[in-house]
Amino acid sequence: MTWISNTITVFGGLLLAHACYSAQEHAALQSFRAAATSTLTSSTPVASSLPVDIAIETIVATLVIVLGLVLGTRPLRPIQWRVWAGKIEREGEEGFLGNNGEVEKDYMGNPFTYLESRPSFVDIRRQRKEFAEWIKNGGGDAGKK
Repeated sequence: MTWISNTITVFGGLLLAHACYSAQEHAALQSFRAAATSTLTSSTPVASSLPVDIAIETIVATLVIVLGLVLGTRPLRPIQWRVWAGKIEREGEEGFLGNNGEVEKDYMGNPFTYLESRPSFVDIRRQRKEFAEWIKNGGGDAGKK
């Protein structure tokens, strides 16, 4: 898909360059015509606007360039963190390949690896039971004299 988008963008650039050249030539011809008529008559020259075909070519060229650029962009990432993290877990590096076939430079892997690798939470109820049994059994030697 990369070469298609690049080709479309280059084609649009050529169209835009041609439209710019045509606009410049039109302006040069109008200034030459105005200079020629001003030497013949002393009246003020009438300004001429850009021809419609040059304006249409400029608009079409701009739309073709935008189309080529949009086709060449990477797919957007999800806005929600949990959706993005789910995509990383499901697809791994294959889900973050760029247009050139390499893994994107900002790919960092699973963002929840720290949470999944930390020790488990403390079971307070189990510790209360153990403490209550320890107290029933005498609490060890530290409390006796």
